[in-house]
Amino acid sequence: MLSNVVSRAKETVSDLKTNAQKYRNADFLDAALAASALITVADGSIDAEEKKKTIVFVQNHDALSIFDSAEVIRKFRDHLNNLDPDNPDTDTDLAEISAFSTIGKVKKKDDQARMVLRLAIAIGGADGEFDEKEKAMALKIARELGLDPAEFELT
Repeated sequence: MLSNVVSRAKETVSDLKTNAQKYRNADFLDAALAASALITVADGSIDAEEKKKTIVFVQNHDALSIFDSAEVIRKFRDHLNNLDPDNPDTDTDLAEISAFSTIGKVKKKDDQARMVLRLAIAIGGADGEFDEKEKAMALKIARELGLDPAEFELT
């Protein structure tokens, strides 16, 4: 079931590069990266190897290739570092609030919001797993965006 969520998101994401051209703006990029980072760290930890793999996945993702690669990596790494519970220099509660605030910027833009969630699910499942904690975070993001979780097989 959970692998279906990621598979469906990846299939839909293949269309994202084409559609993302319409949403080539900072709010879309920031929301997508914040949501992706939230799902990535939802299981409570992110070791250096997982962080590296996820950053490489984000760097090479077709839908994000319309943006400056260095900017994408910097922003995603910043979100991951801020949300990393093992990072002694951050308050993860404040980082989560900040990430949801960033995601909320596309809330009233349904098409962008859907693309943000699909992209985040695909990136969050980049390690080949999409566990219950990651699904729960995706569900929380869907609700924050005012989207029907069932549309993304999250319920």
